[in-house]
Amino acid sequence: MTQHFNITPLSKRRRYLRSHLPKAEIILWMRLSNRQMLGYKFRRQYSVDKFVIDFYCPELKLAIEVDGDSHFTPLARVYDRGRQHHIESFGIRFHRVMNEDVYNNLDAVLDEIAKTIRQLETGAYRHPEPPDPPRLSKM
Repeated sequence: MTQHFNITPLSKRRRYLRSHLPKAEIILWMRLSNRQMLGYKFRRQYSVDKFVIDFYCPELKLAIEVDGDSHFTPLARVYDRGRQHHIESFGIRFHRVMNEDVYNNLDAVLDEIAKTIRQLETGAYRHPEPPDPPRLSKM
């Protein structure tokens, strides 16, 4: 049986990414770690096949991606769309947030994540198309 989750060849990369998290991911991790989000366990830098997800909840099969400006170029949009569809083929659902929203409106980001979790719990979840997460920041 082929292993697709946290495969050994990516362990050094995952370890490196965990020790070099961008500021927005550090801020969000401080609120997702230790089952602070509705009692669910999240993991940082979890790999699915050849891709590494920012945060992952195995119980919900929920990936949370924190997107910076580099994700919104035309080429990055194509790459992210293909990457997300491949990961979704393993039954994983996505929730995307923007760096700016984590910095400027963390409570709204956490509320949106909690809303996604409740939708998954009740079966009302609709998956978003990448990479256009909702803008929560006040302009």
